[in-house]
Amino acid sequence: MYHITQATLDTIVTKTASHKNIHGAVFHVSSLDNSLGLTSAQGNIGIEDQYYIASINKLMVSALILRLCHENTISLSDKISEYFPLEVMKGLLKLGDKDYSDEITIQHLISHTSGLPCYLIDKQPGGGKNMDLILNGENQSWPFDKVIAVTKEMKPKFPPGKKGKANYAETNFRLLERIHELVTGKPIRQSLTELFKELGMRNTVVLPSAKADNCLPVYFKQTQITIDAYWKSTNKDIASTAQDLMLFLKAFFQGHFFQEKNLVGLEKWNTIFFPFKYGIGVQLFYIPRILSPFKAVPKIIGHCGSAGTIAFFVPEKKAFITGTVNQTANNQVAFQTLMKIINKL
Repeated sequence: MYHITQATLDTIVTKTASHKNIHGAVFHVSSLDNSLGLTSAQGNIGIEDQYYIASINKLMVSALILRLCHENTISLSDKISEYFPLEVMKGLLKLGDKDYSDEITIQHLISHTSGLPCYLIDKQPGGGKNMDLILNGENQSWPFDKVIAVTKEMKPKFPPGKKGKANYAETNFRLLERIHELVTGKPIRQSLTELFKELGMRNTVVLPSAKADNCLPVYFKQTQITIDAYWKSTNKDIASTAQDLMLFLKAFFQGHFFQEKNLVGLEKWNTIFFPFKYGIGVQLFYIPRILSPFKAVPKIIGHCGSAGTIAFFVPEKKAFITGTVNQTANNQVAFQTLMKIINKL
């Protein structure tokens, strides 16, 4: 029995949309048994509007990779040097005089334990971060070859698989996507599009796309930022809706891509940055008891994105929550809303 009502959700989302720099918000809540299904949208976002999901696409790429593992096409223990030529591998992860590149496995990539730097959010050799430039209006293109070249110029974080170490890096998933392409013989854009069709996600597309007519502009504070050059170069950035993401989220955690009993095996958590930990392709939103002394926060697993997007499963509540505040500057508002919804379940 769930206590949240449509009126309660509307009140929460209305308050969310009133925060500074938040132009609109949409959130969708559903239960494991489908007895609960509520959606609320406020501001400049409609219930069926497409929005940029940002790094939630990593959960989708993880689904594709884990399916290949389930089918025994690949293994998490595979060295990525089995898939890439020497010109890609040589010097990819070099610390001092030792090149650790041949030690990187698929599991290291999907769990962010490879030690590779992130070409977007880590500092470049000359100082500064590419993500800061993007948010300030520099519309950058990042094809795969450029990602590899820049990564080799950056300082790695640690040797692959170093105990207790993890570094969140877009670089890892660009390599994973290319492995998927090499194994399946299909562009990642095609594989993702087939996935959307398979799950009935009719309002979800890989960007840029003529079908993304309602895709909302992405905001950095009061400014709409242009990132179409980046989208064109990645071929796996996605626009979706809260309802469509729910279809994917439920499929992921209910055994559509791999046996549901294997889900616990993905929960090998390493801290990436507070309040997040990362497992095998999944993210944990973690609030320690010391910061919530009166009530323990339940386990919240799934993925979020830098544009204020969320897609999480709360096993204790047997509930799923998707949504966005469509804001890159103070996207913590999305997590405040997530917690308010969970507390009302």
